[in-house]
Order: sequence, then C-alpha cells, then structure tokens
Amino acid sequence: MILACGEALIDMVPIQGNGFLPCPGGGPYNTAIAIGRLGVPVRFLSRLSTDFFGEILVDRLIKNNVGVDLIPRTDQNSTLAFVKLEEGKEPQYIFYTEGAADRSFSVEDLPKKLPPEIRCIFFGSISLTVEPSASTIESLIVREGGKNSNAADGPVISLDPNVRPFMIRDKNAYVRRFEGWVAASTIAKISEADFDFIYPGLGLEQSLEKVLGMGPRLALTTLGPRGALALLRKDDGSLLRVSAPVVDLPVVDTIGAGDTFHGAFLSWLELRGKMSRTALPALTEAELYDALFFANRAASLVCSRQGAEPPTLAEVEALK
Repeated sequence: MILACGEALIDMVPIQGNGFLPCPGGGPYNTAIAIGRLGVPVRFLSRLSTDFFGEILVDRLIKNNVGVDLIPRTDQNSTLAFVKLEEGKEPQYIFYTEGAADRSFSVEDLPKKLPPEIRCIFFGSISLTVEPSASTIESLIVREGGKNSNAADGPVISLDPNVRPFMIRDKNAYVRRFEGWVAASTIAKISEADFDFIYPGLGLEQSLEKVLGMGPRLALTTLGPRGALALLRKDDGSLLRVSAPVVDLPVVDTIGAGDTFHGAFLSWLELRGKMSRTALPALTEAELYDALFFANRAASLVCSRQGAEPPTLAEVEALK
C-alpha cells in the first residue's frame, strides 16, 4: 500500500468568459487519485475541511478507491488555487491558503503509528512551502524513513517537490530544506522545470547526479514531450541510466501530468512486487524502462484530457 501525504485543494480552472470551474486537485491528492485508478491500494493523509469543497475532495477520494480513514477533518476553509492556462506554457497558479485546513496540518494530526501494510510514503508540492504542514510532513518522513534512506527496513520514501517559485520567499532556505528532503528519500522525482529553479545553469545530467549523491537510490526527471529519464544507483555503486518516450497524443492541457507520472511509476513498482528498499537497486534496465514507459503512457493520457483525470490500468495497458 502507498500513502500520499500533502495538500488537497480546489483548482479554480478558467472557463469561457470570466468564470472558473472548481475542480479537486493538489499534487499529492492527484497522485493518490492516479494510484487508486490504477488499482493499487492507497491512502491519503492530510487535514481536510468539512466545508462543501472538503466534502467534494473526500468524496472523490472514496470514489477512486483511496482510503480516507487517516484524514482528520476541521471546520477551517479549503485551499483554493486559481489556474491560468496559456497554450504552450506551464499552468500558472495563485493560491489562497491562509488559515486553510490542509495548510494547518499539524504533528498532532499524524497517526501515532502507520498501518503495517504501507510500503511507500509519497510527499511533496506546495505543502512543503507553508507552515505548519511542511514541518509536520518532515517529521513524518524522519520518523518513518529515518536519516538512512538505504536501510533495508522501513517504507520507500518518494519525493516530488513540484516547485511553485511564487510560493517560495527565501530560495536559499528552500534549497537547503529541499536537499534535506532528498537525503531522506529513496526516490526523488524532479521535473526539468524544477531543476531549472533549484540548480539554474547546472544542467540536467549534473543535477540528477547531484541529487543521487545525496542519498536516494533512484532519481527521476520528466522532460515534457521528450519523455522521462531515470538514474539508478546499484548496490555495487554503478549507475544505470534509462530513458523512455511519451506516446504522441493530442495535448489538451498538462494539469496533473507530473502527478500522474509519479503515481503511475510508484504503482508499477507496487504491482510488480518491487516496492522495497532492497528491490529498487536490483531493477534491471528492462524493468526500469518498463516502469518509465508505463508512467509516460499514463501521463500522455492525462494530457489528452481536460484537467487532472488520470487513466485506469486498462486504459494505460491498451495504449502502446
């Protein structure tokens, strides 16, 4: 089972005229939905509102086979994210988070002990840029993963920072904190756009190697229409470099593409019995390619739809 931890919010997506359509979203939330639709056991962990937006968020989780029993509820408002879409550009966001439920996620909200069947914890996105949610999630990762991300026991820790520069007031402080998250992770999935912000001018290959040198076994990066790239550190210290393409489908928008990619990659590991700290470094080149291509197919499908609507397992397997 996979545990997705972080924000759940309402994306206010522009519609014809000057209106906005409320759609459930948030990076970790979208990832949980993607995993659930692929038939992999998953739970979600965050503080969510009891307002009508919060009810929409929880109802969508339940309908997509995501466990909600770990979610504390509160009468605080739900976070709103207004989205601006322009052809050929990444979506732009304005977040309204002050005093919101998921932003207020506290250490007291954490379960004292996670269910033993959880083999992976996914975390990331804007929940790591606001307090107290950032410190709360960090405390969970330290508690469950420890400082040694290569220990044989304990869950796989998977990070996707999903950087939103306008949410970051002190870049140097953020980068230092980011490197701490990476060091505690088994898998670090970082987009090319994220690397451009975190390590400008360093270059993709050197950025990946830098991240891998901090402790993770596996570094992933998404390259938009150019597919995805993975760098795996084997037990003997050697590096396995694998890339895989996307599928050429018409692009409607890219909302949820990175979230779906990561959810699908983790789902492939879980479905194939590879979700452990010992199994990851033993992945073969063919297995790593299959995992990347599976994730790319899922991301290609979500890009062919409006909004974050991840595919089912049958849809991904039917796409060659």
